[in-house]
Amino acid sequence: MADSQGSAQTCAKNKYNAKAYDSLRIVVKKGRKEIIKAHAEARGESINGFVSRAIDEAMARDTTGTEGTKP
Repeated sequence: MADSQGSAQTCAKNKYNAKAYDSLRIVVKKGRKEIIKAHAEARGESINGFVSRAIDEAMARDTTGTEGTKP
């Protein structure tokens, strides 16, 4: 019985996640994941939180005052 509840719960979570989130997969060289994880944890972030913040900061930096300057 616990298996069926666990499976139903897992299915429900997967269904919600598929509806609410997009998924990205990044690949890094062996050993780099632990470096990234340690960096994120030192700042109180998850890897996902760190990567999301890094993307947001890079996108803001790339669009602030630099539009049209790239060849």
